[in-house]
Amino acid sequence: MILLVAFSFFGGIVTILSPCILPILPIVLSGSITGGKQRPWGVVIGFIASFTFFTLFLSAIVKATNISADILRTVSIVIIAGFGLSLLVPAFQALSERLFSRLTGLISSRTPQATRSDFLSGLLVGLSLGLLWTPCVGPILASIITLAATSQVTTDAMVITLAYAFGTAIPLLAITYGGRRILVKNPWLAANTGRIQKVFGVIMILTAIAIYFQIDRSFQSYILNTFPSYGVGLTKFEDNTIVKNALKQLQDPSKRKEQSMVNKLFESDLGNAPELITGGKWFNLPTGSEILSMKSLRGQVVLIDFWTYTCINCIRTLPYLKSWHEKYKDKGLTIIGIHTPEFEFEKNPDNVARAIQDFGITYPVMQDNEFATWNAYANRYWPAKYLVDKNGKIRYTHFGEGNYDETETKIQELLRETGVLSETMPVNNPTYQTYARTPEIYLGNWRIASFVSPERIQQDVTTSYSIPTSLNRNSFAFGGTWMVGYEYARPASGAKLVFRFDAANVFLVMRPKTKGAMGSIRVLLDGKLVTEKNAGADATSGVVKVDIDRLYKLIKLPNGGEHTLELQFPDGNAELYAFTFG
Repeated sequence: MILLVAFSFFGGIVTILSPCILPILPIVLSGSITGGKQRPWGVVIGFIASFTFFTLFLSAIVKATNISADILRTVSIVIIAGFGLSLLVPAFQALSERLFSRLTGLISSRTPQATRSDFLSGLLVGLSLGLLWTPCVGPILASIITLAATSQVTTDAMVITLAYAFGTAIPLLAITYGGRRILVKNPWLAANTGRIQKVFGVIMILTAIAIYFQIDRSFQSYILNTFPSYGVGLTKFEDNTIVKNALKQLQDPSKRKEQSMVNKLFESDLGNAPELITGGKWFNLPTGSEILSMKSLRGQVVLIDFWTYTCINCIRTLPYLKSWHEKYKDKGLTIIGIHTPEFEFEKNPDNVARAIQDFGITYPVMQDNEFATWNAYANRYWPAKYLVDKNGKIRYTHFGEGNYDETETKIQELLRETGVLSETMPVNNPTYQTYARTPEIYLGNWRIASFVSPERIQQDVTTSYSIPTSLNRNSFAFGGTWMVGYEYARPASGAKLVFRFDAANVFLVMRPKTKGAMGSIRVLLDGKLVTEKNAGADATSGVVKVDIDRLYKLIKLPNGGEHTLELQFPDGNAELYAFTFG
């Protein structure tokens, strides 16, 4: 923990070298040419407070208020533009100063009112900066942001975020006081303060407009795409074994999916069901109908299912959900699928729509792209089921696969409470049998594990890797040229991947590198092209065609066991995200 705090603090300091800071520098510099000595301190303290607060609690704010993050961001942009206008127009500046004077007059203090007004105006600018800040964060803060997005805000996460904010604040404070010192020491600058102030006013307004239209993000992307090693170099020091091990202690993402745990089954009341917070499109709703809500569904039995379309555990539960939908939809049961994405491409509504059609899902599905409903239910797993009674109370939960008979029995029990279902209907759900001693393995740099190539992973940098002469169970290696991104690994033409697994079925989440193109992957099992007998549904004649973003079925063995999988990439048109096993 101490090391994470230290690395985060240093990461905040070096952020000043990032292209991401350039769009807000005019806002920071404005503190050096206007106001007294307390204004820079107000900017810095406001930034530390708001950056920490919004990093950790933005998702919670969105959930509680149903106000989108974009609206909050727009408010901050308006405040920044307003300060720019005050620098440009003397009358507006006088008005704003009177306003701050009145506000500070409400605060009892021995500090002179002018000093308090300077500090308060700087504080407001700093508070706005915290929400607009888009740093090129390294692995540490990226992990903290993800923890916060899934409502896992701990004391450790707060301390780490504060350390980063304080680290960033040091160069910001140096810039403001450095600018002020230059202004004072240079006679010409001192004599033309008014003109310089107006120039900065124009720059601040233009900056606010650029941020509103996300021109700043386009600029950042251009710099990082043009000089890919530059952005990586800024965070390279965070990419070491010590940091990775410490981050794994904060969160083990593999535990998000199906886990063995004691569920609170058949309890009479697990609390009120939180409201649904739409985070994208709704699917399978009748034309012209309103979106569903827990309030509008009061009096019915509701089954909430958290899933994502590339999760094999989720996919294996879909036949049961579809069966229950057909069996009980006319008897008072409403099933709602909450599609909460694990990967960025799963946020695409076209991808979700295609998956819904491919799986034959006819019950309503809602996108939860910002994890708002996920957070409202304090959910942690894919798949997860919450059964709600006619009074809006959660009466049953189940996480992962299995317990299908138990779940259906509970559905019938709650339907009988409504008075719609009087008889007991047959319950006989077959259970999918799995044999897998290899855990889910992610291939993106953020969550990569069990990687045994001797070369060190270089995120977003094209690198040559080699395969050891032998692999232990549950380990894999790259061969040839690869580019490992945050979420995925992308092979070049002629590259290969070797994986020693222990399972009966092998699945791989992939997408084509180029939209509209098709990639080819040769699948070898134990050194030979996989035969039709052992090939998964997507491996035809030992070749998988990657044409859309989804989970692909590579291997299907009659029995589980330890084997070596080799994937060859003749054209390199694929992005690989995660292996799962069955």
